[in-house]
Amino acid sequence: MLYLLFAIVSSASMALALRKFRSPSGNRYGILLGNYLTCILLALVLTPRGQSVFHASPRTLLLGAVTGFFYVAALVGMQTSVHRSGAGLTAAFARLGLLVSLAVSVLCFREQPKALQLVGAALALAALVLIHGTGERGKAKSGFWLLLLTLLFSGCADAMSKVFEQLGDAAENTAFFFWLFLTALLLTVGLAVWEGVRSRKPLRWQELAAGAVVGVPNYFSSFLLLRALQSLPAFVAYPVYSTGTILLTLLAGALLFRERLSRRQTVGVALILAALALLNLT
Repeated sequence: MLYLLFAIVSSASMALALRKFRSPSGNRYGILLGNYLTCILLALVLTPRGQSVFHASPRTLLLGAVTGFFYVAALVGMQTSVHRSGAGLTAAFARLGLLVSLAVSVLCFREQPKALQLVGAALALAALVLIHGTGERGKAKSGFWLLLLTLLFSGCADAMSKVFEQLGDAAENTAFFFWLFLTALLLTVGLAVWEGVRSRKPLRWQELAAGAVVGVPNYFSSFLLLRALQSLPAFVAYPVYSTGTILLTLLAGALLFRERLSRRQTVGVALILAALALLNLT
């Protein structure tokens, strides 16, 4: 249980760090660049002795590269959404990416959802309808679509981990994570250069340092969750992880950034918590 609690703290810390450190005057991809540099270093440091990440199979390289793309897309979505919709709602929609993982499991791996999981999916859709349309109309619409994209990309990133578990080599887990973060780093370098040319905002050491702060919880949220799953059943670990992340992020967002949810958003988040619990029942 201790691993799971630290995983929740790490996941919430990543969302809050993205909320705290983004500066309108700097290159917005600098934080992501520092994040992935940190993740690569951690992957290399934590590689078991006697193994090499440079001798992975082509399948591991391909799956790592595809997952890396979704990681970048998800973090860019989170980074943009937290400043429009708040850290709490962004974390909630990111965790709702489990809907994508469920769809992949059903369509690709022929897993049959239970009745309660179908109820959870319906509650999640109801939550989307409730949250949509809150606030100023134009801002709400754009904010909703950002939240929806965050859900989609986060879900695809999570689903790719399941794809690797089904199709990849378990002995190459470390190599999979290394190539995932390396791909994400290369994509982020391209985005940072494009941002610098487009807006004349060069990379600064402040953004890279902030990215290192984001990268540590980003890496360990996944690492610690995997450790937790070694000692806890999945139907306990996943609901506690998802709901714990949302609740901790909402609480910290209210205390640190004075974020407030409307009544409809509060009901929507409550439905999300119920949906996540039902979706993770096995």
